[in-house]
Amino acid sequence: MKQHYIDEKTGISYTLRGDYYLPDLTLPTEEETKYIGIWGQRHLRYIRQHRKVFYTNLLTSGRLNGYLADIDRQAEALFFRLVKQMAESEGITEKLKAEHPMEWIGKMNVLREADAKIVNAEVIFA
Repeated sequence: MKQHYIDEKTGISYTLRGDYYLPDLTLPTEEETKYIGIWGQRHLRYIRQHRKVFYTNLLTSGRLNGYLADIDRQAEALFFRLVKQMAESEGITEKLKAEHPMEWIGKMNVLREADAKIVNAEVIFA
């Protein structure tokens, strides 16, 4: 009896295990593992909980790491661009930082919190 065969229609190989032929399935490997920052990790948690089919498709196709790294880059770029633009529009300058550091810290914390909410809404939880 054959221990191994390949289905001509699908190209999937099968191996005999006990009385059954089971497909020889493996996950595709990614070419390189990319760094995933805080934004990518937040998005990962979101898609695991709320978009399970999408998450599973990315995982099984081997594209999850690259996708999350891209989301992380996009979110970080948006966050820093928003911080810079809003700081300029609010008059939060290096002069303020030098003369009144505690005031500068307070204003920047408020600004960063607002920008993080925008990034979450537009990129992470979209």
